[in-house]
Amino acid sequence: MRLLPLIAACLSANTAFAACGGSFSGFVDGLATEAVAAGHDRATVQRFFAGARQDGAVLKADRAQGVFQKPFIEFSRRLISQDRLQRGQQNAQRYDAVFDRIEREYGVSRGVLLAFWAFETDYGGFQGDFNTLNALVTLAHDCRRPDLFRPQIFAALELYEQGDFDPATTTGAWAGEIGMVQMLPRDILENGVDGDGDGRVRLKESAPDALLSGARMLQSLGWRAGEPWLQEVVLPEGFDWAQTGLDESKPVRDWAALGVRPRSGQLAEGGLAASVLLPQGHKGPAFIAYPNFRVYFEWNQSFVYVMTAAYFATRLEGAPVYDPGNPDAGLAAAEMKQLQQKLAARGHHVGKIDGILGAGTRAAVRAEQARLGLPVDAWPTAELLRRL
Repeated sequence: MRLLPLIAACLSANTAFAACGGSFSGFVDGLATEAVAAGHDRATVQRFFAGARQDGAVLKADRAQGVFQKPFIEFSRRLISQDRLQRGQQNAQRYDAVFDRIEREYGVSRGVLLAFWAFETDYGGFQGDFNTLNALVTLAHDCRRPDLFRPQIFAALELYEQGDFDPATTTGAWAGEIGMVQMLPRDILENGVDGDGDGRVRLKESAPDALLSGARMLQSLGWRAGEPWLQEVVLPEGFDWAQTGLDESKPVRDWAALGVRPRSGQLAEGGLAASVLLPQGHKGPAFIAYPNFRVYFEWNQSFVYVMTAAYFATRLEGAPVYDPGNPDAGLAAAEMKQLQQKLAARGHHVGKIDGILGAGTRAAVRAEQARLGLPVDAWPTAELLRRL
């Protein structure tokens, strides 16, 4: 995410401001001083920060994201219900003109926005009840990811100056996202769209505003107009599992020549680059991921969330339920942490030891599977843990 030029200049010129930590009240005072130095009206800044409080529930939520430890099949079945699918189809009809506009202006297929809308807020039904300013200041003060959240505070200040943010009453998710598709203040400033023509960008109350804003953000993140993102495939006997994974990419025509076939419909144009993904190993479901799939990681960095959101988008547009296959049992959370520790001890960069099968852990698993002569499918099993 990019800082506003004025804020960026301020940051480079005023290195005395604490990046994170220390006294919370002192930290807030530093933010206010920084905002005034950047050119914001002092009285406005004082009103904006007057009620800022540290929120322990935000920190607790930030450290308790165990849902992302679940494997794809369990996670997707938990998030995708028949009711959620039916309501998505109803919303597609209700806002047909809005989605037509989205597809015309931004090239984002309606299933993509419907899936985000469903997963982020259950189609607007629950948008979060955390005070947004408190959430942003709490997470910026915490030293885990201050570079992500600190700029969002100044973006929220700009929204306040525009009359689109109330520091006392604006609420949303624990991580500071606002509205039906959950956008951070910086993203609202850069990509907010008045979809219903009332002269305001109201992402909490207006579905057209939220959907068009989300589409514009996806376009800004690199979404390629009119192209697919994910498709279930069937792999041939004897397929080389080592060719799977996001790090392996080749033209669709080459995958087709290797025997990769769509489970329904047709593969995309032959020259389009793609990767074959096995979210639960070579005995589980298989998908081909096109360039737009990678844009999902700009929205959410969890692999299991991205896989599920991208798959649900295809379901909303008529794709069948995936074939789950019969994957080998995965590892429990404690076993995953043990595996990550063993991989890190061997020199692999797995990131935080958190029990989550992220990109770093997947890459390390693939490397060790190749070394040990196991199927190179990035799916950690009890056999791999035992062999390590």
